[in-house]
Amino acid sequence: MSSFRFIHSADLHLGRRFGTLPEDLRGRLIEARHDSLHRLADAARRTGAHHILLAGDTFDSETPTDPVWRQALLAMGADPALHWWLLPGNHDSLAAEALWSRLCEQAPPNVHPLTDPAPVEIAPGAVLLPAPLPRRYPGRDLTTAMSSTPTDPQAFRIGLAHGAIQSFSEDAHNADAIIPPDRAATARLDYLALGDWHGHLRVGDRTWYAGTPERDAFTHDGRGSCLAVTLPAPGAPPEVQLIPTGRFHWSDLPLPLIPGEDAAAALARLLPPDRAARRDHLIRLRATGRATLAARAALEQAAQAAQADFAFLALDLAALATEVEAADLDHIDQAGALRLAAERLHARATDAALPPDARRTAAAALNRLYAYLSEART
Repeated sequence: MSSFRFIHSADLHLGRRFGTLPEDLRGRLIEARHDSLHRLADAARRTGAHHILLAGDTFDSETPTDPVWRQALLAMGADPALHWWLLPGNHDSLAAEALWSRLCEQAPPNVHPLTDPAPVEIAPGAVLLPAPLPRRYPGRDLTTAMSSTPTDPQAFRIGLAHGAIQSFSEDAHNADAIIPPDRAATARLDYLALGDWHGHLRVGDRTWYAGTPERDAFTHDGRGSCLAVTLPAPGAPPEVQLIPTGRFHWSDLPLPLIPGEDAAAALARLLPPDRAARRDHLIRLRATGRATLAARAALEQAAQAAQADFAFLALDLAALATEVEAADLDHIDQAGALRLAAERLHARATDAALPPDARRTAAAALNRLYAYLSEART
C-alpha cells in the first residue's frame, strides 16, 4: 500500500445530558452530538477516507439509553463504504458488558467494536493496534503491549488508545495509566490516535489527540473538529489536517475593566459581530479589574439585553472589584435610611479587617441595592 487515509476522532460522549445548562438548550446540544456522526462521515467523504477511528468515549456512560446507541449505529451504518472503528474509553469501558455485547451483536457490517487488544488489519497493508479500556481506571498503560506486537514490516502500524499523555489532573486513579509521549517511537507506530483530551493536541509528529467533534464545555474555545490523517508510506511522517465539524462555538472570554471605562462598550466589543450566528454561540464572560457601581450596573444590563441572541451567555462578576464614588452613593440617596445602608455596606466592603467572604457579600449587596434603585427609577 502506497498510502492510507483515515479520520481520527474521539470523545463524542453520545447521550450527555448537559444538566447544568438551561433546559431549552440541552436538547439542541444533545442533538448536535448525534449529528456529529453525520459530520464525521461527511469529513471522510470529502477527504477520500474510508475509515473513521473513534479513540474512546463514543458514549457518555456505560449505560446509554437504547435510543442513543441504536440511533448511533443507524447513523454509522448509513454509508456502507465508510468503516467505523469504536474503542472503549473510560466513560464506556468494557466493564459495560451489556453495552458492548449489544453493539457487537447489532452493529452493521461497517461498524467494528474493538473489544479485543489484538491487532486488526482494517485494510490491506494497514494494521490497527487497539488498546480498549477494560474498566474506567485500568491502573496501567495499555499501550505498552504495542511495542511487542509484531506486524508485517511493510504494513502501516496505527495505534488507537484512550488516556493521558501527561497528567491533566491530580486523579491518583490514573497515575499508573499515563501514556509515555514517545510511545509512537518505541512501538514503531506510523501514527498513534488518542482520545480523552477534548481539544485537538499535537504531542509529536506521529501522536495526536483529535479532540471532540462537538465541544461540550468551556475548557476549550471554538468549535469541535476532527483530524484527517494521510500516511504516505510506512515509516514516513503522517500528514494531518484539522477539519472543523462542530455546530456550537464555545468561548470563555476575559473582560478586564478599569474605573471610568465604558463597561457596556467593552462587552459589546467581545461579542461576535454576526448576530445571526450568535444562536450557536455559548459564551462565558469573566469580568476582572475594577468598575464603579454605575459601570457595573450598565455591564449587567448590557449582558441581559444580549442574552436572548445567544445559545448561552453568562456574565461572571466574582472577580470584579467595585469602586464606589460619591456620585454613586448620591444616586442611591442623598440622605435617609437608604443612604445610611449604602454607606454601611460600603464600609464593610472595604474593611480589610473583615474576612474576604464578608467583604464580597457586602459589595454584592451594595451593587444589588444600586441596580434595584436604578431599575425602579427607569
